[in-house]
Amino acid sequence: MMVVKKSFKKKSVAQKKSGELQKLFDSLRKGDEVVVWKLDRLGRSLPDLVAIVNQLQDQEVGFRCIQDSHIDTTTPQGKLIFHIFASLADFERDIIRERTKAGLVAARARGRIGGRPKGLNKSAEQKAMLAEMLYSKGELTTVQICEQLNIARSTLYRYLKLRGVSIDGKS
Repeated sequence: MMVVKKSFKKKSVAQKKSGELQKLFDSLRKGDEVVVWKLDRLGRSLPDLVAIVNQLQDQEVGFRCIQDSHIDTTTPQGKLIFHIFASLADFERDIIRERTKAGLVAARARGRIGGRPKGLNKSAEQKAMLAEMLYSKGELTTVQICEQLNIARSTLYRYLKLRGVSIDGKS
């Protein structure tokens, strides 16, 4: 029996399906066993996990989870435990999603709005005023202004736009 270990820590489920997970499925042979650290490393939802494990079973490949040692689909008890744990994990995600939505509704009712604040902080506002002054003088190119202020060109243009400065195509 060959144990195949793959790590998907930095891949999203969509990326896994299209890339690394497909490579894993292609490399498996009858009798192999896929070992994961945690269930959420393999799939993000119950239907996704069940589909993946069913595909493994169709290929006659075992599945084992290290953190949940009772999950071993090479045994009938392991299959049952997998489906129970997967259902509980899906239930937990749904509860978290509901709580998050309720918290956002409550915050909005109190007048709080999420997201990034509009405008600039004090430091950025000072740089924007300086950028406007340097740009309006016309003595420096945008590249030189950016170098002096240690900002990107896109940031310079955003600052000028926020300050209401007309940009005349100088570079």
